[in-house]
Amino acid sequence: MSKLKQSLKITIKAATFTDKMNARLEDLRKNAKLPGFRPGQAPLNLIRQKYENAVKGEVLDDLINEQVSSTLKEKDLRPAMRPAVKMDKFEDGKDIVLTVDFEALPEIKVKPFDKIKLEKMVATAGDKEIQETLDKLANTRKTSEPLKEDRATKKGDVIVIDFTGSIDGKEFKGGSSKGAYLELGSNTFIPGFEDQLTGHKVGDKVDVNVTFPENYHAKDLAGKKALFKTEIKELRAWKLPEFNDEFAKQFGSDTMAKLKDMIKAELDKEYARVARMHEKRALLDALDQEYDFDIPESMVKAEFDGIWAQYEQAKQKGQLEEDEKKKSEADLKKEYQKIAERRVRLGLLLAKIAEENQVKVEKEDLTNAIMAEARRYPGQEKQVFEYYTKNPQAVEAIRAPVFEEKIVDFLLGKVATTEKPISVADLYAYDPDKKTKK
Repeated sequence: MSKLKQSLKITIKAATFTDKMNARLEDLRKNAKLPGFRPGQAPLNLIRQKYENAVKGEVLDDLINEQVSSTLKEKDLRPAMRPAVKMDKFEDGKDIVLTVDFEALPEIKVKPFDKIKLEKMVATAGDKEIQETLDKLANTRKTSEPLKEDRATKKGDVIVIDFTGSIDGKEFKGGSSKGAYLELGSNTFIPGFEDQLTGHKVGDKVDVNVTFPENYHAKDLAGKKALFKTEIKELRAWKLPEFNDEFAKQFGSDTMAKLKDMIKAELDKEYARVARMHEKRALLDALDQEYDFDIPESMVKAEFDGIWAQYEQAKQKGQLEEDEKKKSEADLKKEYQKIAERRVRLGLLLAKIAEENQVKVEKEDLTNAIMAEARRYPGQEKQVFEYYTKNPQAVEAIRAPVFEEKIVDFLLGKVATTEKPISVADLYAYDPDKKTKK
């Protein structure tokens, strides 16, 4: 039996119940309308005959909740989940006897924070990373131009084609086009389509035979074989813009130098976000290692049930992770059980630390979180704000992650931290689960 499981016997005096019933019936009498009596003037015995059975359950529930709450407070017991109340004895004119079963929250003694030592990864954007970003930006502004040379098409070329698609000799809706642009190797069209147009010249007419994927969005075409009679009308090549001040102006900067500075600032901000994610994980790992206390089985079960429900939903939709597909459900349940236990233990610990250090989620914190969420939907910020204004439950849904980030920030400011310069590649490749001790 868990050390946290508690069982209390609570006795409610018969006179207490009677007094509560009389008070409730008296309240009803004030507005009750009975034949032959003005409102509020009916005798209490008639009110009792008419309403006693109807309000008895309501009064009993209120009284039980009051007594259970006051008893727990008196004994300084904090249930992890809602207590289970069983009525052992309830007879007219006699004391009511209850059994209250629950799991208490564990007593947690917070240790000095400076015992935890962490490394803070620091990565900065260099010329290589800045140039890679510039190349990506240039790719969004590229244009194509006709090639005058007479040669066969190859991967990376842009071709202009006319095509007509048919299945079993019959053309189908949406299967034809004229003057369509296609980059060979982009995998824009059906698998196999682009490969069959490689190695041909302008003017060539090619019969392209393909099979629509089984999961194709148009169900009437899924899994069917099709023939596309295709003519290559033109061969073109991509032309990237030059890196100059005119290019920079397209992205809100006056000069290339300013654009590079802006890119570096954004990249460094992103690297800091990833580094903080690693630091947070290291902090939680350290706390998990440092603390070992009994945790309520009911909370673990609720957490596990939530994780398993997500697994079942992902399985039903065919969205399981590759490592989940390789494991048996028995092994996954053991793994998720440990995850549930870790989450509950850390959740209780963080709550205790927050309580002792008065770390709270303020209205300003929630407003900032909503603003950050709104920024994820450019042009729809107003709708996002209105959604949270009209849905208090949505605001409450973001309170938990906001609280977690706030207490993590508090702890990261207290633990012993040393900075560790790291390359961008190593920052993104870092995996604490595969880390080995030297």
